[in-house]
Amino acid sequence: MALDQSFVGRSYPPTEPYEVGREKIREFAEAVGDTNPAYTDAEAAKALGHPDVIAPPTFVFAITFKAAGQVIQDPQLGLDYSRVVHGDQKFAYRRPVRAGDRLTVTSTIESIKSMAGNEVLDIRGEVHDEAGEHVVTAWTKLVARAAEEA
Repeated sequence: MALDQSFVGRSYPPTEPYEVGREKIREFAEAVGDTNPAYTDAEAAKALGHPDVIAPPTFVFAITFKAAGQVIQDPQLGLDYSRVVHGDQKFAYRRPVRAGDRLTVTSTIESIKSMAGNEVLDIRGEVHDEAGEHVVTAWTKLVARAAEEA
């Protein structure tokens, strides 16, 4: 079943604030094998002009993908998540994510396309800090695979 095209442009309410912790940043950097000291050493980050440790660029995916759950779980949209694969991800930063940030995400459906029987859903997540400053935009592309013919 095709996704409802009228959902293009729909925005969902901002998430509750997510507080970025030093330990979460360190754990993430270790998990992805990134040894940049700005991710684990506050003094190294300060030497680069940051007020505290910063997060690796893909750290924000966990926050934005969780926020996209509002879209994914919207029963009116009609997305069969059991058929979904992650198609693409990209980020555009205004500034790095920092320890101590309290971030909210507003998700918007940018496009819905049918391609080769698959449904392609593009979700934009706008990430702001508690002062309302835009930190990063994340784009997530989800592909709902076509149902197999019996």
